[in-house]
Amino acid sequence: MIGILKKVFDTNQRQINRMQKIVDQVDALGPEMTNLTDEQLKAKTPEFKERLAKGETVDDLLPEAFAVVREAATRILGMRPYPVQIMGGISLHEGNISEMKTGEGKTLTSTMPVYLNALTGKGVHVVTVNEYLAHRDANEMGQLHEFLGLTVGLNLNSMSREEKQEAYAADITYSTNNELGFDYLRDNMVLYKEQRVQRPLHYAVIDEVDSILIDEARTPLIISGQAKKSAELYLFANAFVRTLRQETDFSYDEKTKNVMLTEEGINKAEKSFHVENLFDLKHVTLLHHINQALRAHVVMSLDIDYVVQDGEIVIVDQFTGRLMKGRRYSEGLHQAIEAKEGVEIQNESMTLATITFQNYFRMYEKLSGMTGTAKTEEEEFRNIYNMHVIVIPTNRDIARDDRPDLIFKTMEGKFNAVVEDIVERYKKGQPVLVGTVAIETSELISKMLLRKGVKHNILNAKNHAREADIIADAGQKGSVTIATNMAGRGTDIKLGEGVKEVGGLAVIGTERHESRRIDNQLRGRSGRQGDSGVTQFYLSMEDELMRRFGSDNMRMMMDRLGMDDSQPIESKMVSRAVESAQKRVEGNNYDARKQLLQYDDVLRQQREVIYKQRQDVLESENLRSIIEDMIHGTIERAVGTHTIEELDEDWNIKGLIDYLEASVLEEGDVTEDELRRLAPEEMTDLIFGKVKQHYDAKEEILPYEQMREFEKVVVLRVVDTKWMDHIDAMDHLREGIHLRAYGQIDPLREYQMEGFAMFEAMIAAIEEEIARYIMKAQIENNLERQEVAQGEAVHQGDGEEVKRKPVVKNDQIGRNDPCPCGSGKKYKSCHGIIK
Repeated sequence: MIGILKKVFDTNQRQINRMQKIVDQVDALGPEMTNLTDEQLKAKTPEFKERLAKGETVDDLLPEAFAVVREAATRILGMRPYPVQIMGGISLHEGNISEMKTGEGKTLTSTMPVYLNALTGKGVHVVTVNEYLAHRDANEMGQLHEFLGLTVGLNLNSMSREEKQEAYAADITYSTNNELGFDYLRDNMVLYKEQRVQRPLHYAVIDEVDSILIDEARTPLIISGQAKKSAELYLFANAFVRTLRQETDFSYDEKTKNVMLTEEGINKAEKSFHVENLFDLKHVTLLHHINQALRAHVVMSLDIDYVVQDGEIVIVDQFTGRLMKGRRYSEGLHQAIEAKEGVEIQNESMTLATITFQNYFRMYEKLSGMTGTAKTEEEEFRNIYNMHVIVIPTNRDIARDDRPDLIFKTMEGKFNAVVEDIVERYKKGQPVLVGTVAIETSELISKMLLRKGVKHNILNAKNHAREADIIADAGQKGSVTIATNMAGRGTDIKLGEGVKEVGGLAVIGTERHESRRIDNQLRGRSGRQGDSGVTQFYLSMEDELMRRFGSDNMRMMMDRLGMDDSQPIESKMVSRAVESAQKRVEGNNYDARKQLLQYDDVLRQQREVIYKQRQDVLESENLRSIIEDMIHGTIERAVGTHTIEELDEDWNIKGLIDYLEASVLEEGDVTEDELRRLAPEEMTDLIFGKVKQHYDAKEEILPYEQMREFEKVVVLRVVDTKWMDHIDAMDHLREGIHLRAYGQIDPLREYQMEGFAMFEAMIAAIEEEIARYIMKAQIENNLERQEVAQGEAVHQGDGEEVKRKPVVKNDQIGRNDPCPCGSGKKYKSCHGIIK
């Protein structure tokens, strides 16, 4: 009865049975393909492309395309895919995860769906965990694809932009997950559409999919850099603002907390900093610094908005009155306050762009992956990536002997037993692979083996190319290899001569990993393709997993039985307890990743809006209509803010005119009497009409091309600056949001609401600043798009930083460089003399 129920409810078996019918179709085409000449086999590719163009789908072509690849692999690589590999390929083509045991030939399996999907011409990405494997697979499997007339690209960290463009333009691109993510982020920071390297994301096959989409899912890819903010400029701006007088030089609206230079204030600034027009594009930075210094002096108050503590500015929470240590105001306001209070100005590193692998890979039209171990995380793959895990049968039955765990009382007893076991197997020539969870453990065992005179290799994932060589030799007679559990993934261990006779490869685990997947990965190193082999895990009551999950009772029982360190126990009960502990840890980790994704989804939606806007800007020939919408929005908000009171005599029309003259209108364009007679909507229309007249006048003065380039320069610079500041502000919000839970408030909901409000405010600020620069800036001939900050790529959390070439020149001011104030003098002769 149980057997019948299993068959009815075993969805995996149902899928296998369904795919077996397609495998039979591919098999049936075998003789026909064998009879084709090389030229006829190659001619199949253009034939398939033509059929796709006429309306057939890739699903229609699958049996024939797989049969073509199978025949080509036999001729070019000397390897003929087994029926189970064809089955694995079908599962990958359908956008699922093929769980195939180690040694079942996952790399060859991937060639079939990769070829089939590359026929569309939209590009296929084959993703590996390190560059060595990307290089190896592109070279080996690339021969097969090139024979069949497809182009193959390899995308590496060290490549130039042109080389990357070529790699991505190929039908099939081999790359690492890190490089794909960083290229996506950099593509959304470019200044010209021709500088982008990636095409739209179509189909990806991820090797070691559990490592990339689960183990690395919590550590985001970040391009970070020093914000282009020079401490000197904050000091100059601060000194200048101290000389200004309210009403005469600047106006302050207490309700909106808006502070702006008047015409007189602008004249003073131009005189003080030796510039002709403060609103000229080349003085963007200077104007920004003056505005922030104004805000620091007029809007922000000591002991109300912030306090000075231990030489640092600490923000005061306006709602609770608590000090918010570690938080900083964005957009340079914090540095402006530091200049005001005379404390050291800190130059922050800024996040310029960021994305998690979860959100990057979910952008592909179709995603698939392969690994030896994914079933234990099936729920996560299904819920987050919409991929099912299909367990593909092995080509030959597994003959490996998986022995029950041996449990020792102390770590010392465990390691002594491990070393004795290794020595015994070493003497009879049996190869041994020792798996450790930590590098320290591998070094301890290495020392113990040296004392026993056992030659061995030690491997802890520091040199990928050498790693693959060591792992490849781990199956030779008499070899002993110590490796961290994840080392050597993606490389086969083939057995040397005479090894089968001494029992095959022995895998010894020195403790259980907190994830069952990683233990299974280690076990799977032995017994590939029906080879003999043995696996044994050694545990102790002092192991971290055992300590965390209630080994006290077991230890007391061992004490009562008078067991010493040399006597292990074999207990199904302990093994079950360990497995349930692992399930609990996996559940906790899944919850943490799920929560990260929920938080990251807030930023994802915002990122998509900004990146789409940026793309539209790069690809549009004429931005005038977009900019007019922004100006209209800015005017509408300004009118709304200044006419918020119910009675029209309470409206702040003078404040509105001051604001408009400082941002979009010339002096005297509108009068107070004129506006008093109008309703808010009519005011907006009148003001917008005047702005359009000025816009038309600008267009008449300038050549068409120059006006269009000017618009792009302004929009890109403002959008990039504001977006980077916004990412920074969202980072700070995220760091402190969990504290809201103490007030019985859902932190995630608060983050979503506040993040949305901040995004809305950023969009308004973008529109306002673009409106001001378009209407106030004088345009010169030397228009140039510029990156707003210097960046390098970092994959956080893995302990290693991936350095990138800086994308702009360093912002240190040399004594003979032009002064940043824009006077045209050398720095040493101008502000360089101010101390």
